[in-house]
Amino acid sequence: MPAHVPLLLLNARLIDPASLSETRGGLFVLNGRIADLGPSITSDTALDGARVIDCAGDILAPGLIDMQAFVGEPGAEHRETIATATAAAAAGGVTTIVATPETSPAVDDPAVVDFLLRRARDTGRVRVLPMAALTKACEGREISEFGLLRQAGAVAFSNGSRSVRNALVMRRALTYARDFDALIVHFTEDRDLCGEGVMNEGEFAARLGLAGIPREAEAIVLDRDLRLAALTGGRYHAAIVSTQLALAALAQAKARGLPVTCGTTINHLTLNESDIGDYRTFLKLRPPLRHEDERQALAQALASGLVDVIVSDHDPQDVETKRLPFAEAEDGAIGLETMLSAGLGLVRAGEIGLPRLLRAMSARPAEILGLEQGRLAKGAPADIIRFDPDAQYLVDPAELRSRCKNTPFDEARMQGRVKLTVVGGEVVHEI
Repeated sequence: MPAHVPLLLLNARLIDPASLSETRGGLFVLNGRIADLGPSITSDTALDGARVIDCAGDILAPGLIDMQAFVGEPGAEHRETIATATAAAAAGGVTTIVATPETSPAVDDPAVVDFLLRRARDTGRVRVLPMAALTKACEGREISEFGLLRQAGAVAFSNGSRSVRNALVMRRALTYARDFDALIVHFTEDRDLCGEGVMNEGEFAARLGLAGIPREAEAIVLDRDLRLAALTGGRYHAAIVSTQLALAALAQAKARGLPVTCGTTINHLTLNESDIGDYRTFLKLRPPLRHEDERQALAQALASGLVDVIVSDHDPQDVETKRLPFAEAEDGAIGLETMLSAGLGLVRAGEIGLPRLLRAMSARPAEILGLEQGRLAKGAPADIIRFDPDAQYLVDPAELRSRCKNTPFDEARMQGRVKLTVVGGEVVHEI
């Protein structure tokens, strides 16, 4: 379809997660932006040449913004490419991917940022925004050149799945970031305390005969970071929280007015350690899946707004690294294509309302990153998804668009199908 053909979407449930509001009506897209929306939008308002789509009562919402996904390029194209990652994203309703910096080479040079932006422009279906490396080569020793990387187009700074051990380095990073109004995104894990652990420490790990990872491994580093955020005034985002210990610390920090936010993964919201069952390596994750009590606490924190963001933590791993004994298998799961469907399970279970779920997947990430997207409002970019929350399907790994197939929802029956994905006014996915 030619670029910027006007679109008229009729007979829909319009959900704006930025205002947590829901109405019925239509939406008109012109020149890549939302020109108008609401009950007054009918077929009579169509311009000549506009494409008219009857949504038949389906939901229209802003496209999802995934703040943590590995896209493979440069250096790991055997696991994923920007083309395959963005195809999976479009099918899952994700219109913006924030790419993690743990590539080869790491995203610690403006030239690598430029490479990613150009590759995304040439081969991507959705928006790809690079996170730059917090430290050079993500090694945790020397902070990167935030100013140059930010100027090149980096939207935040992270060490990926490597936690910064040195408190002085983290203090300097937060101070430096404050001066550039940059966002630090940190994965909080004490690797020394994790030791040889491969799953959540507790009775279930003991029964499986596997070494456990204590909850304190997450909480200790997060406590340190929150104190450093208070000391420096730098903007800080905890990439993934998975424990009640972390939630308690974040609640205190937010109550004090510190500029801190946090995310959790769709896996930690919808699965628990028992789902690992008979050593299912597709559920070997970092941080590990926790006890059901922790999962419920995360869902409650999401509903209350304490947890700001839901991410897919899309981490493709090939067969050679996953079809191994549990203790030897690599961590990680893909998630771009199933994030929305999995989240809708929380809505059906009554654990969260649909506007609040969509807020954590679109409006809130946009606010934290300073993006225009994430709103269903006049003048907003036309990054829009249409989905049927009741449509059922079976997750068939062979049909997933990601290059790797390590989904934790392998052969699960799910509800919620994305029928249309629009990015900047252009249709990039449709069924």
